[in-house]
Amino acid sequence: MSDTTTGTDVYAVETVIDNGKHGQRTVKFETGFLARQAAGAVTAYLDDDTMLLSATTAGKHPKDHFDFFPLTIDVEERMYAVGQIPGSFFRSEGRPGEDAILTCRLIDRPLRPTFKKGLRNEVQVVITVMALDPNQPYDVLAINAASASTQLSGLPFSGPVGGTRVALIDDQWVAFPTHAQLEEATFDMVVAGRVTETGDVAIMMVEAEATEQTWELVQSGKQAPTEEVVATGLDAAKPFIKQLCEAQAELAKQAAKPVQDFPIFLDYEDDVYAAVEAAAKDDTAAALTIAGKLEREERLDDVKAALLEKVAGQFEGREKEVGAAYRSLTKSLVRERVLRDKVRMDGRGLTDIRTLSAEVEVIPRVHGSALFERGETQILGVTTLNMLKMEQQLDTLSPEKHRRYMHKYVFPPFSTGETGRVGSPKRREVGHGALARRALLPVLPTREEFPYAIRQLSEAMGSNGSTSMGSVCASTLSLLQAGVPLKAPVAGIAMGLISGQVDGKDEYVALTDILGAEDAFGDMDFKVAGTKQFVTALQLDTKLDGIPAEVLAAALTQARDARLAILEVMAEAIDAPEEMSVHAPRIITVRIPVDKIGEVIGPKGKVINQIQDDTGASLSIEDDGTIYIGATNGEAAEAARQAVNAIANPTMPEVGERYLGTVVKTTNFGAFISLLPGKDGLLHISKLRALAGGKRVDNVEDVVSVGQKIQVQIAEIDDRGKLSLAPVVEETTEGSTDGSDAESE
Repeated sequence: MSDTTTGTDVYAVETVIDNGKHGQRTVKFETGFLARQAAGAVTAYLDDDTMLLSATTAGKHPKDHFDFFPLTIDVEERMYAVGQIPGSFFRSEGRPGEDAILTCRLIDRPLRPTFKKGLRNEVQVVITVMALDPNQPYDVLAINAASASTQLSGLPFSGPVGGTRVALIDDQWVAFPTHAQLEEATFDMVVAGRVTETGDVAIMMVEAEATEQTWELVQSGKQAPTEEVVATGLDAAKPFIKQLCEAQAELAKQAAKPVQDFPIFLDYEDDVYAAVEAAAKDDTAAALTIAGKLEREERLDDVKAALLEKVAGQFEGREKEVGAAYRSLTKSLVRERVLRDKVRMDGRGLTDIRTLSAEVEVIPRVHGSALFERGETQILGVTTLNMLKMEQQLDTLSPEKHRRYMHKYVFPPFSTGETGRVGSPKRREVGHGALARRALLPVLPTREEFPYAIRQLSEAMGSNGSTSMGSVCASTLSLLQAGVPLKAPVAGIAMGLISGQVDGKDEYVALTDILGAEDAFGDMDFKVAGTKQFVTALQLDTKLDGIPAEVLAAALTQARDARLAILEVMAEAIDAPEEMSVHAPRIITVRIPVDKIGEVIGPKGKVINQIQDDTGASLSIEDDGTIYIGATNGEAAEAARQAVNAIANPTMPEVGERYLGTVVKTTNFGAFISLLPGKDGLLHISKLRALAGGKRVDNVEDVVSVGQKIQVQIAEIDDRGKLSLAPVVEETTEGSTDGSDAESE
């Protein structure tokens, strides 16, 4: 690490990330250059080509009416960063895209618990992407930039927080991999943490997934990302995180403002908690043994109402403190029961999974549907298939410009028995949909194997613990029911952790299949999805300074056992792709020589439009000569394939072959019949006797007209490949003088 002063009041620190044979990355933090009026501002660079500005500001007056810390993280993607004009109608950056929203979440999750508890001044961190090497992801650089600017701001912040992406490439964990390197990775993991007083790195957040190439790479002999391998990746990330934290700390030594005094608003004072505990502990403990969520919450509401009535006179004007103290008491009782008795609030043991249920084909007409239930969590999964031209077009800074598999997650307020806003998804919903999508991407068939755009919708019908992992299960079921040939089924489970002192010893208890309350009252939310063979997605958030490696490894193993049990229940509902719905489009693939693309399209699209009009199919042509043919039924798709092959992959026609042709032109000597796009034949006037009852025909248009469909067969092919046709008639016209051989077979 080295640091240089680049000018008056401008300071910079840089650190080099060494990946050995996979190259080096240089990360640089600079302050005093831009946004000098912000409380803290840092420009962060990755290898000089990527530049982010992070500015942290704080409101002057506390929002003391809030019962939460008002922290806002915003990521502004500037299209000039990659030399592009926005693709929107207004040619202006609009609402944040999915990449920006997910980056906001990556930053918020480790930063939020690092601020002093009780802070109520509004804090905003704005990260602007100003220059971007298109081969570099910017999200982990943004975590470090946000932490660095906050570290300089004078806020009560116990950072710095460091973040890195590590990818498993050729069995080595590579930090800050490029997009090109990620194409060779079997696992991709973002890890954030901070350095503790002991010098160790406490992991605060993990967002990880297998890649679209993982299945093929594992089949070819690469290391599968099992639970044990993922655990080694967390350890591999720690030295890089420490390096980044040390660089930020060095910058703070030079440029950080003194920490200012901000008013702190404690949730409650000790006297309130003591009164609440004395008045409601026994009743609350009894209520917490009720297994059903709604019944338990109703009883707890009654206990709380009685408590407020009992102590209202004692703490007049401090009712909010009473409510907060009661929540703290509830949390304490839940944790104590788990730690001492190894019994959870709904009566389950530590590793017990709630009742599971899986069912497919629950909605008529849709292409695929399924309902997955785990306790009171109920997720509806619906799959819709269409032509590849319906895949999502992305206007982002990342190299991904098209998305064939689209996954949306919806969390309506009725799923928790409440009222609320419905409409555009919140950041949490975007994050849950992205997590479920990443869990399934590694097992999806390729475009060539399954040439469909796929839209998956996960709707929470009921919620009490990890609807995102329920979405993974419901999606697997509905995709299989829709006929999507997944490489393997995927299931997900949410794990929790409760830690504390029991008889003077630190105790860590991992919980399988956590309830919503166990998430709120516990120390960890750890979601793990995967196949029977390996992990496909993982998300970890913790409220602790750090989790011992052996505890995390045990939780991963516990999650695998639960996942295998869930996969068995899912297999009872459906264990292989079903036949596609009659309501789903049929899509087939044809490969043609690239130099034949123009012939299939025709002048001004005349030929391809004729094929689509004649067959009712829809055609989409790729630059490599792949043609995707979609239709509402198999017959139309097959007719379009024959038409394309007749032009681009022609076989020599043979005498006797029959066609339903269209009259395209009449002359005084016969009619030209279009058999296929680009292939015509002549039906001579002498052959028309068979259609005129054996009588002589003097005028072609007395028998046929342009646009008329007529069944013909090839009567003769001359040396130049010209086709002479004869009509096909229902009855044999013996004795006719036209010499026609157009008899029905």
